[in-house]
Amino acid sequence: MTAAGTPSVLEVLSSGAQQLRPSERKVAAAVLRAPTRVLGLSMAGLAEAAGVSEPTVMRFATALGYSGFQAFKIDLAQALAIGLPVTHSAIEPDDTVEAMAGKIFDHTLSSLDRARRSLDTTRLARAVEVLLAARDVLFLGLGASGIIAQDGLQQGVLLGVPCAAPSDLHQQHMAASMAGPGTVVVAISNTGRTTSVLEVTARARENGATVIAVVGGPSPLLDLSDVGLVVRTFEDTDTFTPTVSRLAGLVLIDVLATSVAVRRGSAHLQRVHEMKKALSRFRGSGDPHH
Repeated sequence: MTAAGTPSVLEVLSSGAQQLRPSERKVAAAVLRAPTRVLGLSMAGLAEAAGVSEPTVMRFATALGYSGFQAFKIDLAQALAIGLPVTHSAIEPDDTVEAMAGKIFDHTLSSLDRARRSLDTTRLARAVEVLLAARDVLFLGLGASGIIAQDGLQQGVLLGVPCAAPSDLHQQHMAASMAGPGTVVVAISNTGRTTSVLEVTARARENGATVIAVVGGPSPLLDLSDVGLVVRTFEDTDTFTPTVSRLAGLVLIDVLATSVAVRRGSAHLQRVHEMKKALSRFRGSGDPHH
């Protein structure tokens, strides 16, 4: 199985696999053309499809770090079980709705898997410790990142401390100006370059707040943070591309909030449980006999 923090075999092949020889790249191209079909091929079958010899197929597998052709096929099957990467699921104008649904789900699943595998769990654990020590939490984000910030506010009951997620820029500046030691700012920006988010985060940090950044990669916001959480997805801004960075960010907020709630102990979890029961009754979805 692909180790955490390493790209899947389809990601490696899609990015060009520059360490491969020209003949081995022919094998890579054959795999990318029909990855599902390759699962049913023998070494000889793949060699024929790629127009190379069987030893070349074996060298291809070992060059990628596998013990042999079967080990490569096992890893390929695991990658396909998650979904085809974005290079294989680009939406075309003449796609049917069924085809678009399949491609969007493939794109989203493979992106979430990439985010999971690349997430630095040491930093994640550090972020949980920071939130456990927080006096209050300020979530910052605009656009799609603002949706994640609002979800953080929704999860505030799990964090167990006062939380805010102002959507108005003036209110964000005011909240940052009132921040101090004990305030934790969760600043969210996939690009990590949104000017207002950087300005508000810097103001809060100047006042003594601790910053957790949720970003898509190296960026000024990551540099500004005390704890940086990089959430890597297959994101771009093409018209038909789903906003998978938003979905990955929502999952990350779930991870943080749940981890904090569990570590606050049984008394806090019992209060959360009682709140959930009361909310269920309020919505009319609780057991009428309890």
